[in-house]
Amino acid sequence: MGDIPVKLYYRIGEVAEIVGVEPHVLRYWETEFRSIRPSKSAKGQRVYSRRDVDKLLKVKDLLYSHGFTIAGARKRLREAHEEPAAPAPPAARRPDAMAARERLLALRAEIEGMLEELGAGAEASGRSLSAPRLTPHG
Repeated sequence: MGDIPVKLYYRIGEVAEIVGVEPHVLRYWETEFRSIRPSKSAKGQRVYSRRDVDKLLKVKDLLYSHGFTIAGARKRLREAHEEPAAPAPPAARRPDAMAARERLLALRAEIEGMLEELGAGAEASGRSLSAPRLTPHG
């Protein structure tokens, strides 16, 4: 790690050379590791900080030298507090919303059952009873 040139920012080609992987590998790792987020220059080119380069070197070491999978490397970095935890899935973030949705679905099924009973009772008595059809979103 001592052979990294001292600069404020590095372009993707320089980082690829320092880390020893192709640029497409760096772009892929950006999608897999939340802590690697290079900024973009005015021209739209990726601009990596020294911290990004250090993190990429750690990722390469975990993957190539220690044989970790992407998920394993992500977990190791998270345990070392170098990788933020993945956001919780929507159901875990809003249990009250999921519970409300379940209650509404149960109510809808109950109402549909009542409407079917009313319709069957009306047909038996010879009367016509038309009820609006409930749709999933309306």
